[in-house]
Amino acid sequence: MKPITDNDVKRLKLPQRDSHKGQNGRLLIIGGSHLFHAASIWALEVASRVVDLVHYASTPENNEIVQSVKKQFHDGIVIPRSEIDAYISEDDCVLIGPGMVRDEETKELTHRLLTSYPTKQWVIDAGALQMMRLPDIPANAILTPHHGEFVRLWDQFVETHPAFIPAQNDVDKVKAFAKAYHCIVLLKGKTDIACSGGRCDEHVCKPGECRIIEGGNAGMTKGGTGDVLSGLIAALACKNDPMLSTIAGSYINKQAGDELYEKVGLFFNASDLVAQVPRTLARITLG
Repeated sequence: MKPITDNDVKRLKLPQRDSHKGQNGRLLIIGGSHLFHAASIWALEVASRVVDLVHYASTPENNEIVQSVKKQFHDGIVIPRSEIDAYISEDDCVLIGPGMVRDEETKELTHRLLTSYPTKQWVIDAGALQMMRLPDIPANAILTPHHGEFVRLWDQFVETHPAFIPAQNDVDKVKAFAKAYHCIVLLKGKTDIACSGGRCDEHVCKPGECRIIEGGNAGMTKGGTGDVLSGLIAALACKNDPMLSTIAGSYINKQAGDELYEKVGLFFNASDLVAQVPRTLARITLG
């Protein structure tokens, strides 16, 4: 498998000089809970630096927090979860899961939305990823599990495919899972593994592929860096191919972490990463 390089990131469709507001992506983020406030906000903050508009739907507590920092978040709209359906149709991509807890409410909300809008571009992360039902995975959805989450997904996959011969390594497992559900899986770790399951439209069939993404450092084990990653991938997926968005987002995130390491060693957090991502993206695409 070819590792990701700057040249892959340069394939991204980025805002043009003559574009207008609304043409460069609209993202809906569904996340947060009464326990976890910051996760979905990190995703929101990084995404708002990439796309034109972010709609943010969380619990009442989280919505109030975001409203209180509205002066730092100019290009978004905070909406109650009761109005999610009204916004899904107009947004290019939906990120669901960062900061959501593992409970029946998350399970039922995830099930309803994934099955009600199967043609929408989805990024499924964290709480929603842990509570979703495998048959609900929409085609072309982007799943972003860490190793513990993927173990649970894989165990469910094997249980529901009794004739399947278990794969022996992580690459084969990610590849098999992505192929079975026609989705994109990013297995996060020291080296990220991204596989697409392939897809066909009325014109052509595109085979699946796997790529590895090197980089990163121990400073990125801190809480929230995965939420930054999911927000970045979702923002890119608003206007780009989902597999390209996944590998580019992973690469940019790791490169940003490594550039922070050069400045401050391991002593940075998710908020620092949010601030560094646009600098890294600009260096790669404009340099």
